[in-house]
Amino acid sequence: MVNLLLSALAGLLLSGAFEPIAKWWLAPIALLVHMYAIERTDRRVLSAFVFAFTFNAFLLHWTSTYVGSTPWIILSIGLSLFYMPLALIGRWGIAAYPLIFVILEEVRNRFPFGGFGWARVAYSQADAPYAAIAARGGVISLSAMTVLLAAFVYFAAHKNVKLLFVVPLLTLLIPNNIVESNQTSVLMIQGNVPELGLDFNARAKAVFNNHVAQTKVALAENREVDFIVWPENAVDVDPYTNKDVFEELESFNKPLIIGAIIGKGEKLFNTSILWGDKTQDIYFKQHLTPFGEYLPLRSVAQKVSKYSSQITDFKAGEQNTVFDVNANKFNTLICYELINDAFVAEASNDFLVVQTNNATFGDTNQLDQQLNIARVRALESARGIAYVSTTGTTSFISPQGKILSSLDKFKPATLKSQLNATQGLTYRQSFGHLVEPLAMIVLLGLLLLRVRRGS
Repeated sequence: MVNLLLSALAGLLLSGAFEPIAKWWLAPIALLVHMYAIERTDRRVLSAFVFAFTFNAFLLHWTSTYVGSTPWIILSIGLSLFYMPLALIGRWGIAAYPLIFVILEEVRNRFPFGGFGWARVAYSQADAPYAAIAARGGVISLSAMTVLLAAFVYFAAHKNVKLLFVVPLLTLLIPNNIVESNQTSVLMIQGNVPELGLDFNARAKAVFNNHVAQTKVALAENREVDFIVWPENAVDVDPYTNKDVFEELESFNKPLIIGAIIGKGEKLFNTSILWGDKTQDIYFKQHLTPFGEYLPLRSVAQKVSKYSSQITDFKAGEQNTVFDVNANKFNTLICYELINDAFVAEASNDFLVVQTNNATFGDTNQLDQQLNIARVRALESARGIAYVSTTGTTSFISPQGKILSSLDKFKPATLKSQLNATQGLTYRQSFGHLVEPLAMIVLLGLLLLRVRRGS
């Protein structure tokens, strides 16, 4: 029973590494505690589940804000099942813990429904002293380094110190071939919404009008800007079928990137549109949010939550769009796409724009947790990020993952800053999707060396 309680404590500590507590060092401590607990119990499957359920339930409590406790509990249980193979340390030895843990994160990041990587340990590590390892090996390397640090301390406590577990830190000595060049002046508009929750856009054009009004005020004070960015769903009606909305957008004399819902026939698309001089270049969101923008297992979901009937299935886009403003080239990511590793290439141009709508989650930890994911993506790509939200936290993020400036939540406001264009690719971007198997090979090599020398 003591070891199961320690497993629950480990899960609680791991959730504390994320917002709202957000102390990065709690993650390696939590993993260290769980390594201790799971090695000493005969009920390792239960230990793994208790650890994972406690972690996920506390971390993702915000999912219950408007839809009730049942979906939250189901999500927490479902995600916790992925951690149960940690019990294999009973057969392979505790030295296998880092390898198993990272593999399970990668599986969960891809399966089911395209994966749900929100709880990856790396996303709690933006302030860790080794966070720059993300530019060498991606998000997977940052998660791996965190669990390897816990393993190093674990074996050191047993007076069996092996430097093998911190060898990946040597990659921090490898310089990235990154150069920052010209600056671009960007104005981000956080227009807010009339009402938080699932019905944030129930009043037609209300969100749009908020952003129009805030933009006009901002432009009166900030005439020297290269382009303006509105968040996801800022245009809550189709600008191509609403003449007054179209004409309002045409009235702005600066390039404007909007988040809009548009229809083509019976198909709905979540889009990012560069509204320029008589042109509208469009990016169609490719990675849709399951249970938000489309409903898998609809017949089952309707029995679990009455709100499932409110979900209209969107159509996913099929290709990237590179926007070009004043010789600056950049991509946009829309909300949930931020957690998907498939979009690493989108952050390889001058900088990155992220548009999101957090109104659905009210005043919860979701807002700050997502911002920290963006910080890790900035580290991974060495690109500055303009991160704009309907409700907050709208922020400029440096290529080093630091928040340069931000707005208060739930207030209509404007944020202006300079984004540096970045030239060159990080090693993560250069090696692309070879990074994940390479990271697994390194972890496997460390495990085999550890086993040969005795656990």
